[in-house]
Amino acid sequence: MAAPIVTGIMAYGMSGRIFHAPFVHTNPNFTLKAIVERHQKKANQIYPYVSSYDSIEQLLADKEIELVIVNTPSNLHFEHAIQALNAGKHVLLEKPAAATTEEVKELFATSRKAGKHLMVYQNRRYDSGFLATKQVIESGRLGKLIEVTFRMDRYKSAIGVKAFKETKGVPAGGLVYDLGAHLIDNTIALFGKPLSFYKTTGIYRDGSEVPDYFHYHLFYPNQLNVYLTSGLQIAGETPGFWINGTLGSFIKNRADVQEAQLDKGMMPNNPEYGIEPPDNEGQLTIVNPDNQKCVEQVASCRGDYNQIFESVYHTVRQNALFPVTEEHIAWQIELLQA
Repeated sequence: MAAPIVTGIMAYGMSGRIFHAPFVHTNPNFTLKAIVERHQKKANQIYPYVSSYDSIEQLLADKEIELVIVNTPSNLHFEHAIQALNAGKHVLLEKPAAATTEEVKELFATSRKAGKHLMVYQNRRYDSGFLATKQVIESGRLGKLIEVTFRMDRYKSAIGVKAFKETKGVPAGGLVYDLGAHLIDNTIALFGKPLSFYKTTGIYRDGSEVPDYFHYHLFYPNQLNVYLTSGLQIAGETPGFWINGTLGSFIKNRADVQEAQLDKGMMPNNPEYGIEPPDNEGQLTIVNPDNQKCVEQVASCRGDYNQIFESVYHTVRQNALFPVTEEHIAWQIELLQA
């Protein structure tokens, strides 16, 4: 068995604390060596063995570190990923990977030149609800797909404290690059690149400088329509997944528990991790040959962000193809940038 991948994390804010450190800590294929903490030193409270560096430069100078997780603010993703690749590190890069398709090309060109892997972290491929939806679609029970709707809504009227997300003109900021990256990646993972698309954005919060609402209509072969919507002023509960086909329909709310569990300190190796509470099943309605509707409940799969880290391990150690490909990211950023 190959040695664990010695790993460093560029930041220990929400992303580092919730989405990265717990997995590198519990997955035996990784060794968590260091975390950058510019201000408060909190990581040692949970990971007493980890080095806490004051700067990214210190992290990149650590010759033992093979993999760097770039999870700094989104407007710095491109700069810091280039810096890490040029320092001879493999990179797991938080979404959005970049602000423009030109930057995407440069990122992967730099990766090839450095002889290192660049992998983009798209955790929502491994949400419980999406995995259940994917299974239903791939089963063929819905017949020819007519429309697919994915939503991620919030109700947050106040302007957020993260300036890089809320300031006009800051690259890769705003709701489109934040939640849009998830919805578009889900769609690309299922259906690939659309033939064409139409995009609408709006600003509804008082004092907002950036769009806080977006809607995409993606056009695919065989008359498949995909609708992606997100807003920060949506008070009512909306289904996260709604699929209509010629033989039936599937509807499911967003009830993935991983983020909430990790935020409360649960580790990914806990037996209860990733399991949705009861009464959150999806509803599958199938029309039988007698034109009667048959309704059944579809339990969600177990959510498992650890699958990303398993893929990282196989990519770095065995040169396997990472499931989020360069083409996927180029297509995604093309839609986000439009």
